[in-house]
Amino acid sequence: MCGECGYRTARKYHLSQHMRTHTGEKTYKCDQCDYSAARKGTLDNHLTKHTGEKPYMCEKCGYRAARKDYLSQHMRTHTGEKPYRCDQCDYSTARKHSLDVHLAKHTGEKPYMCEECGHRTARKDYLSQHMRTHTGEKPYKCDQCDFSTAQKFNLDKHLATHIGKKPYICGECEKLYKCDQCDYSATHKSSLDKHLAKHTGKKPYICGECGFRTAFKSDLYRH
Repeated sequence: MCGECGYRTARKYHLSQHMRTHTGEKTYKCDQCDYSAARKGTLDNHLTKHTGEKPYMCEKCGYRAARKDYLSQHMRTHTGEKPYRCDQCDYSTARKHSLDVHLAKHTGEKPYMCEECGHRTARKDYLSQHMRTHTGEKPYKCDQCDFSTAQKFNLDKHLATHIGKKPYICGECEKLYKCDQCDYSATHKSSLDKHLAKHTGKKPYICGECGFRTAFKSDLYRH
């Protein structure tokens, strides 16, 4: 048993590994960079970044991954399985990270803070993007000209200028979702769902503080 937190395990080796979470000891070191880890398995995962090795393959589509857990996550794109469920609404997802991001919407928690200006964010990757406004770093580079940008989204838009791709579809021509009670139609199912609430008058979202009710979850968040 761990004397620090009460953690118990059947194997002495696992206890030794656990103790490193308290001591901060990282005995496994990469021989190609300055990375170090508390567990050998974590170091093995890191080394695949240097070797490019991807031994795990999906038999459905040929997708390859460096880690077995990455392959397990990928398989859910075929099975549709979403094992991570929000305990505050009906949201579910295939990845724990996506659930953690979603939960921040309920709690309002923003644990990641910029030391330069105090900007706070709910996600570490959002903070990384923000930091580029201070550093001027533009890691996303066009392979056809000298354009570079801080965000992948902007690079995708730029690349379309080279290949002539037109990813934006006219909403007037592509309104596939139609109301069965009037002549309203919409490009997205979510827009149709919002419209249908006008017919039913249903307001399933309620504020626990004051009793305010609304047909739309977004209105409840704003309230």
